Amino acid sequence: MDSQTAGYLDVLSKLKVAVVHEWFVNYAGSERVVEQILELFPNADLFALVDFLPKNEPNYLKRKKVNTTFIQNLPFARKHFRNYFSLFPMAVEGHDLRGYDLILSSSHMVSKGLIVNQNQLHISYCHSPCRYAWDLYHQYLSEAGLNSGFKGFIAQYFLHKLRIWDQISTPRVHYFLANSAFIGRRIQHVYNRSSDVVYPPVDVHRFSPVFEKDDYYLAASRLVPYKKMEVIAKAFALMPDKKLILVGSGPDEKGIRKLMAPNIEFRKEADASEFLKLISRAKAFVFAAEEDFGITMAEAQACGTPVIAFGKGGAAEIVLDGKTGILFLEQSPESLKDAVEKFESNYSSFNALEISQNAQRFSNQAFKENYLKQVFEKWTHFKSQN
Repeated sequence: MDSQTAGYLDVLSKLKVAVVHEWFVNYAGSERVVEQILELFPNADLFALVDFLPKNEPNYLKRKKVNTTFIQNLPFARKHFRNYFSLFPMAVEGHDLRGYDLILSSSHMVSKGLIVNQNQLHISYCHSPCRYAWDLYHQYLSEAGLNSGFKGFIAQYFLHKLRIWDQISTPRVHYFLANSAFIGRRIQHVYNRSSDVVYPPVDVHRFSPVFEKDDYYLAASRLVPYKKMEVIAKAFALMPDKKLILVGSGPDEKGIRKLMAPNIEFRKEADASEFLKLISRAKAFVFAAEEDFGITMAEAQACGTPVIAFGKGGAAEIVLDGKTGILFLEQSPESLKDAVEKFESNYSSFNALEISQNAQRFSNQAFKENYLKQVFEKWTHFKSQN
């Protein structure tokens, strides 16, 4: 830790801090953010709508008690708490944060809507404005079969109310931090607010560059429509001389299996050690979704593995086109096929060490330093105005 970072901590550690997350049910990208925030603020109190973490999950909450809401105790909440989404705004407003100086929320739905007073600073790390209510609204209704009928009417009504509340609650945030410039533009579009980018933490030190690659491509993702795994399967069906290993499970599995060509190997799952071997030895990692950030792409880069990705969203910020991978411009099999062929023709120019070094800017340490700097600067500015 350098002297400047230590100075930030010296000032901020004197504050009473609350960390507020959406919910704790697994260990994914947004939970990694909370994990690193708690390392910076080990004395912070922790709040969430619900806490249903399995006992075998990593102890990333530092054994802290989670202060939950009434949603925790509603019938069938353990498995179906998301069905109570219409109650989430009221629930998050129920967090009693009196007495805290600094409130740090981690939000992708409602956590930014906390009620604070004029003497409290609220900084919201935004993974995305609520996708179901905004940019994925029509896609969500279509995939859930809620375009019409009584259930559809109810869902659309409550999502409409959620959008209104989302706008009303926005001024409660003093400063937004975005997990990518892509999300920063979405925050500007939805909330008409500026933000500063702090890339999410990736445990890049778990990975080392592998210089000898095997002759296969890797795609790995949950099999849901927006991940566009069918685009990848169709593209490689057009390239029978190129092997693809496709790892994933989810609602689209049956449809994806129908697209399997002889050169595509499907695996429903891979444990951590097996996946590390697959992503380290792959000739390239292939990604076709428009993602908010894309931690797996950063992990692939940490392994020295080039990434061939759709060139919008977080991929455009993770992958240096032509240097650490190839970006393609249309989510179509033909566009991906062209990108793979371009990659093949320039394969010798990709350097595993340079690719791995590119990923270091997304390390846990980089996140903590950047996040702490932003919090310190915003606290200093806030206090000068109050």
